[in-house]
Amino acid sequence: MKNSRSPLIFIFLTIFIDLLGVGIVLPLLPFYVKMIEANSPAWMAANYALVVGALTASYSLFQFLFAPILGGLSDRFGRRPVLLLSLTGAGLSYVLFGLADRFEPLGATAVLAVLFVSRIAAGITGGSISTAQAYIADITTPETRARGMGLIGAAFGLGFMLGPAIGGLLSTISLSAPAFAAATLIFGSVIFGYFTLPESLPVERRTQKMGSLNPLRRLSAVVRRESIRPLLMGILLLNLAFAGLQSNFAVFTESRFGFGPMQIAFLFAFIGLMAVIMQGFLIRKLVPMFGEARLAVTGLALMTVAFVGIAFVPVAWMLYPILALLSIGSGMATPSLTSLISRSVSAQEQGSVLGGTQAMNSLTMIVGPLMAGFLFDTVGPLAPYLTGSLLIGSAAIVLTLVLRPQLVGVPAPQKAPAPLRVEAEMSGD
Repeated sequence: MKNSRSPLIFIFLTIFIDLLGVGIVLPLLPFYVKMIEANSPAWMAANYALVVGALTASYSLFQFLFAPILGGLSDRFGRRPVLLLSLTGAGLSYVLFGLADRFEPLGATAVLAVLFVSRIAAGITGGSISTAQAYIADITTPETRARGMGLIGAAFGLGFMLGPAIGGLLSTISLSAPAFAAATLIFGSVIFGYFTLPESLPVERRTQKMGSLNPLRRLSAVVRRESIRPLLMGILLLNLAFAGLQSNFAVFTESRFGFGPMQIAFLFAFIGLMAVIMQGFLIRKLVPMFGEARLAVTGLALMTVAFVGIAFVPVAWMLYPILALLSIGSGMATPSLTSLISRSVSAQEQGSVLGGTQAMNSLTMIVGPLMAGFLFDTVGPLAPYLTGSLLIGSAAIVLTLVLRPQLVGVPAPQKAPAPLRVEAEMSGD
């Protein structure tokens, strides 16, 4: 393709705005549920945190189910229509989210139903990320592909870092203002893409048959590999705890310190900023110095301490240093574990193994929020974070035993792992 700059700009905007929308909405979910709690059925009031977790999980579930479907449709009909239609659907989902409070006269259940429909629609259209990656693969050469994929990582980081801050600022106008702002940005991106985005997949390269649409197929293949099971267990436990924190943190801070959307949004933005610093700069310097095994175990240990710190934090301002410790630990452990898995298989198996790892991480984004919400409601506000520390601490112990030869030896010179998406920092993906 002679000029790939405009398509790459559009792809960047697509991913950036998608994560911006997720970040904008995430701190607001507890306050929507709180808004309807006074008129809600008894079961809703008794399961406040679980409802918030279910809203988060519904997005992740349908993104998980529809990612292979959208990828198959793009292989058959081209990338451009799938991307534009997905963006349009995402914009409509945020419009519906912003209109949810207008259904309050119909009762709390009606508002909750609208919220769930909007998050499910956003999850379905959010599965277009794999199509965006395929578009970049279409228009880049093997030599420039890493740079193109790095653009997706940058978009993830910026979107998740700025989204909560923007959502918090706009929430001072109204709870619906952030969702309408996200919809406006998405529709603007659709217009831009309609006039500037060419098709990247020629008709002669398209397939007439849809590939496997079973999202669990990749997962089952990777779990059967005994050699990397301990590493997979480490990633599974880490991401399960982190997914619970992501969905429950706004509920926790509102309950513990009376935080509003603005204060919670700044905490999420701070986590995103720390993740960008770790992934974009520090991890490249730390890997050659200490090795991936040591960074993975040390990162898990730091996260274990941070989860306990969140549970028992005495004053609100101390959340910032604790979250910094959490982000540093995650920034050390997540890319190191992924890289260790990548180094444990042949070059021909990289795609299938990392794809299976991605599927496993997606499942944690479904189970983690539900687990955290259930523990918060039935056991108490500290339970999701003490459970998270137990999960991550267990991962640290298992990996210390498995990686012992690499931990006690002198680390060989290693190349720093490629920066991962910041979404993976926050959601385990």
